Amino acid sequence: MSQYKVKKPAHNINCEVEVPGSKSITNRALLMAALSDGECCLNGVLFSDDSRYFLSSLISLGYIIEASEIEKYAIIHGHGGGIPNKSATINVGSAGTAARFLTAMLALSDGKYFIDASQQMKKRPMKPLFDALESMGAQFEFTEKEGHLPVNVTGAAFGGRKPTKEVSIDISESTQFLSALMMVAPMLDDGLTIHITSKKTDGSYIRITKKMMAQFGCAVSFDGKTYVIEAGSKYQPETYQIEPDVSAACYFYAAAAITGGSILVRNVHSTSMQGDMRFLNVLEQMGCDVKEERRGIRVTAPADGTLHGIEIDMNDFSDQSMTLAAIAPFAKEPVYIKNIGHIRLQESDRIHAIVTELARLGVRVEEEQDAVKIYPSDVKPAVVQTYDDHRMAMSFALIGLKVDGIVIDNYECCKKTFENYFDVLESIEE
Repeated sequence: MSQYKVKKPAHNINCEVEVPGSKSITNRALLMAALSDGECCLNGVLFSDDSRYFLSSLISLGYIIEASEIEKYAIIHGHGGGIPNKSATINVGSAGTAARFLTAMLALSDGKYFIDASQQMKKRPMKPLFDALESMGAQFEFTEKEGHLPVNVTGAAFGGRKPTKEVSIDISESTQFLSALMMVAPMLDDGLTIHITSKKTDGSYIRITKKMMAQFGCAVSFDGKTYVIEAGSKYQPETYQIEPDVSAACYFYAAAAITGGSILVRNVHSTSMQGDMRFLNVLEQMGCDVKEERRGIRVTAPADGTLHGIEIDMNDFSDQSMTLAAIAPFAKEPVYIKNIGHIRLQESDRIHAIVTELARLGVRVEEEQDAVKIYPSDVKPAVVQTYDDHRMAMSFALIGLKVDGIVIDNYECCKKTFENYFDVLESIEE
């Protein structure tokens, strides 16, 4: 595994950067395009490990795709809710979106398939989704661990059968389970009613799914507990522009906050549908100035150089928990991040990873089951372990912009969503 030594800037940062397209939006658009009735052109596509696994899976399933990584587009020839190949093997790598979304699609089909995955993805929760799909008529044969990938799938429509049009699901562990069911509903002639059995019934990524489905021609109604996609709903071919990844933009906004600098991320605007836009409100509460300009949104550190502590519920934008944790030791007061217990089940146990690596850096930190409290501390140099988790690598690298001697182990795991992250990080240091 390789290591990256972060360079502390010799001067105040004042720059503009550009980030790739959103992973969440890219992989949702790829699925809807494949299930549409015609040719869809997606612009601003993210090309990273996760999206390449999604694209290669669609190609294995028989979809015709034309793509350019240089020009950031993909043209997908949809099959109106059907899957061209009735038997295939796909590999979803470590991509949670590909794993959950494609599993749902294959489970409602009239074919038989095998889904493989990375060792990391094999550990991540899938059972609530498998149970829901099984209740609709799908059949699963788990080849390693029950309720986890890899799995043989026999679609609910195989042999002329008809999937049920009602399903119940618990989304406590991941809202991707619900997004997956919502997005494959247009495969069913009779529509789909989804009953939520968990306390959590909504979330920022579910709202992205709902909005994108409407953009592709499928309305979703929600009464607070039940989602309904009406019979006859179909995706329409689209030329679709994918937003820049706000999750990626937040690393640079945080970089401005802790270095006393000012950074504009191009093409990020307040109209974005992504939930991580709420991180900008967090930075404002900590004392930063957030301003929308013609070219994008700019974050400028507090004029007096002092970040304030904060207590914040990050359940609905938890991807930024690590970003906030990385800048928290430099705040004047403690930072308390709560209601994030579900991030223990993501690419790594992210709460444990935050606590372990901050402690390694000499930071006083307290761990709770669903929260973490970080105190103002003098950070010391160390090698940061990343747990093969792209967000650990990208967020904890920010500490090196403030403290000399920070080394990121296995930094290349950022390829999952942002291949040239460290190149862009170096550009702001110059």
